[in-house]
Amino acid sequence: MRWEELDQQPCSLARTLAVIGDKWTLLILRDCFLGIRRFDEFERRLGITRHLLAARLKKLVEHGVLMKVAYQQRPVREEYRLSEKGLDLHPAILALVAWGDRHMADERGAPVLHVHKSCGKVMRPVTVCSECGEPVGARDVVVRPGSAWANEGMLPEHPAGK
Repeated sequence: MRWEELDQQPCSLARTLAVIGDKWTLLILRDCFLGIRRFDEFERRLGITRHLLAARLKKLVEHGVLMKVAYQQRPVREEYRLSEKGLDLHPAILALVAWGDRHMADERGAPVLHVHKSCGKVMRPVTVCSECGEPVGARDVVVRPGSAWANEGMLPEHPAGK
């Protein structure tokens, strides 16, 4: 499987990585969820070259993850905002942050706390079953081929979480 052909794979994760599977793209998305919207703010916070930043933002806009919204008319200036498609990445970003807090934090602990607006409590993301509401971990799921993989023979016989 070649990196530039990920978007053609019959795998949702591979297709997702074709859009957001780059360290700079993930950091741009992190900053979007922190409220950063303008090109120069991204550039300053990330220390990324203008060319690389422009390419990553363009890709996110082309794939509908971000949208450009004018905040000034003369001259026209635009900022980047998360679309509905982009907002749908929030659980994935939260899960990566939680993993980092658990496995990569130093003695100072988590650098950012996520507070649930409704109850005011510091929260951690939990994956739950959409049908019964019970927490779900890797060992609680069995994977079956869907219609896109039915004839591909790409699933291993034994799940990794066993």
